[in-house]
Amino acid sequence: MKNRIAIREAVTENDVKLFWEKLREYFVRDIFPEDDEDRAYFLGEEYFQAISAVHDREVDKCRYLFFERNGEDIGFAMPVTFLSEDGKCFIMEFCVFPEFRGNGCGRECADALMDWCRERGAQYFELNSGGNPRRENFWKNSGFVNNGFDEWGEPLMLLPPEEELPISIELLEDPDDWQLKKLENGFLKEIGEDVLSEEKQEALAKAVKEGKIAFFIAKRGSRAVGMCSVAEYWSTFSCAETGVFEDFYIEPAFRGKGIARMLAQKAQKWSAERGLSSLAVCCAPCDEEMYKSLGFETALGKILAHL
Repeated sequence: MKNRIAIREAVTENDVKLFWEKLREYFVRDIFPEDDEDRAYFLGEEYFQAISAVHDREVDKCRYLFFERNGEDIGFAMPVTFLSEDGKCFIMEFCVFPEFRGNGCGRECADALMDWCRERGAQYFELNSGGNPRRENFWKNSGFVNNGFDEWGEPLMLLPPEEELPISIELLEDPDDWQLKKLENGFLKEIGEDVLSEEKQEALAKAVKEGKIAFFIAKRGSRAVGMCSVAEYWSTFSCAETGVFEDFYIEPAFRGKGIARMLAQKAQKWSAERGLSSLAVCCAPCDEEMYKSLGFETALGKILAHL
């Protein structure tokens, strides 16, 4: 059909070579116009080898795709669908060539890409927006929402899954889990703090390993969508071990589904089983009613701090 967007996967040696040529042109033109360390990395051998390994692996491989219209290449995309997990399709790269932009071409290409991926098992979609307002608005028009930050502190957008799956609450076993870093960065940015530095990531993992803090993770299938933590300390007020409820965060796209209550109840039950004398939370006045509804009903005065 004339003017219809078609997708061609780059599988021949020549097509793969062409894909990488167009990808590097895109990096220089659209993503890294300044000649800096980021541009050097994405144009270099290390990035090429890393992506090639994902492209060539047996499962959850990324695809090199071209958008075609009337037999002519007009753009490309690089998605990876995690079929071994929950069917998340991460759109690593998406580009419509400059001469074809406008008149809804980008929207047609995005729709064609998602249809192509759904036919091959994708259940929902995620991408990095780079904090670019134009890019955010483009994907919002396709139903994406801002949804926290990844483990490197880059802003994420999500086209939420249509299917509802059971939510489970698990005690974190692996303190180096990348999903903990993702949730922690989302939490920190939401309260106006900087994302975790490499040094702080190491300190956090060390605290978990040493049992100074316990994290509870809410999972939709294999995807971590929320968390809370309990830090233990010995209280002279009660002359017993007590706990502080912290790091309470749910990804925006998964709020309003009862996950907050599930996390709070899990932390409260765990604290009681540990024999903690109490579980307290420090909160802003605007959050008091929410925490009362989650079972934190006893007022213990105000908390003042010297920082």
